[in-house]
Amino acid sequence: MTATGTARAGDPERGTLDKAAGENFPVAPFFLPKDWRTDLIAVYGFARLVDDIGDGDLAPGGADAGLLGVSPEEAEDRLLLLDAFEADLGRVFDGTPGHPLLRRLQATVRRRALTPEPFLGLIAANRQDQLVTRYETYDDLLAYCELSANPVGRLVLAVTGTSTPERIRLSDAICTALQIVEHLQDVAEDLGRDRIYLPAEDMKRFHVQEADLAAKTAGASVRALVAYEAQRARELLNEGAPLVGSVHGRLKLLLAGFVAGGRAALHAIAAAEHDVLPGPPKPGRLQLLREVGVTLRGEG
Repeated sequence: MTATGTARAGDPERGTLDKAAGENFPVAPFFLPKDWRTDLIAVYGFARLVDDIGDGDLAPGGADAGLLGVSPEEAEDRLLLLDAFEADLGRVFDGTPGHPLLRRLQATVRRRALTPEPFLGLIAANRQDQLVTRYETYDDLLAYCELSANPVGRLVLAVTGTSTPERIRLSDAICTALQIVEHLQDVAEDLGRDRIYLPAEDMKRFHVQEADLAAKTAGASVRALVAYEAQRARELLNEGAPLVGSVHGRLKLLLAGFVAGGRAALHAIAAAEHDVLPGPPKPGRLQLLREVGVTLRGEG
């Protein structure tokens, strides 16, 4: 392990927050008001940590487990860790949490009067990941995204004080699209975790077998399937894009960044001819900036 890796293992809070740079969308960009950035980073820290627990990607050394009161002997039990994490989340609302990321979140929860429901949804999604590794239908996948992705957008609206029923509906479409895009980028990585987020009914329609997803490069049937799911994600992004025009100022730019991040990732997938198996196709900065401009002009 490098010196930096060692430092991160000893500082789980910093190690988790440092992952923000690798996301498809801006987490808390510099142009936002300082108090928004502080609160969005706190929300991101929660979401990233719960995903790391669910994926088995916690920093080596067991520091996170110890902060949650889980012994080293039980630190590999993801369901147990998620239970402990949920218990510590409860202390965000009625006590003093043990994990520093949840102590950071507590200030945001109080300042923005946030409720437990979106946080509990993200934990439930990661529990589901331990128990459900295949999705039969697209509707089944959408129900998963309701837990795994949509709470994040709802939290962004809550933090910025802009929640309305219509904005939540549009935000849900964007967040579900971003989750599908991430699944498409990570087909090979997810398969390595024995997870497939491509609906089984669609795999049958395109004559794709699970073994086809384990190849080094995608054949024509896999590429056609990925293109089909990518179009679904594109349509969801277009459905949610009016959210950007419903707000003003710096929040408008932030939300445009979310939509543009998804569109740029879809462009990268298409540029790779929908062959996602060698590794996640990632958009370049110029493509992302182009998509931000298109989204802000409402041309997407």
